[in-house]
Amino acid sequence: MKTAYSNKLLDILREIRPGNDFAKSQDFVSDGLLDSFDIITLVAKLESCFGISIDGKDVRAENFKNLKTLKKFVLYYVPLHKG
Repeated sequence: MKTAYSNKLLDILREIRPGNDFAKSQDFVSDGLLDSFDIITLVAKLESCFGISIDGKDVRAENFKNLKTLKKFVLYYVPLHKG
């Protein structure tokens, strides 16, 4: 299931910025793959795709740094994975 999340996140990221290699990046913003507007777009797509509501206080750069941190962030909000 974790791979399915990674693949879906990559699909969403590629919709926002086609042609970028998000899988290899360790820092989306520093590598120039995402900017602040892209992150706002990403939040909206994550909410829509996963049926979640992201708290504004959690929209911080460290949660959108790379695929690993983004997946951890989404899984925090997906009800099935809340512990």
